[in-house]
Amino acid sequence: MKKLSVYAGLMVLSVTSAAALHAAPVKADADGNRAITKAEAMAAADARFAKIDVNGDGALNAADRTAMMAKLFVIMDTDKNGAISQSEFMAAHEAGVERRANRRERRMLRIGASMREERQRDRLRAMAMLARADTNKDKSVTQAEYRAAIDSRFSKADANQDDSISIQERQGVRKTR
Repeated sequence: MKKLSVYAGLMVLSVTSAAALHAAPVKADADGNRAITKAEAMAAADARFAKIDVNGDGALNAADRTAMMAKLFVIMDTDKNGAISQSEFMAAHEAGVERRANRRERRMLRIGASMREERQRDRLRAMAMLARADTNKDKSVTQAEYRAAIDSRFSKADANQDDSISIQERQGVRKTR
């Protein structure tokens, strides 16, 4: 159960690589040609890893969750007295509610309400992908493990093995899910 909570905590930190080729192909497509090369996929993966690795130790683990919580504490402690008052907590909560509502509204306009369940499945797949990426089962995903997982996913999606994933190949991957 602790292992699951570590992975779940890591997932909270950001959108992870499991949905990279599916949910955000445009972000990985650096040159805008609607095809994702292996170099673009790896560069996007490195950027995501750097964002998720909050404490910068080169591994995704419980320490990153602790570092993220410390950052959130500093943000919530608006008077910088080292304590979060009820009013600071409520202000942070209300701001979060508003941000989530705005994001949800924009997302529903962009993708339609029917995609909501698919996004949730993508998050669960992302958690499972992180668990699989932890090849030595030490409850920590190093950048090397992360890159190897991305490389494996890219190779599976690259049906013609030309080191580029076309729109048709991305659609093919979606159909197999």
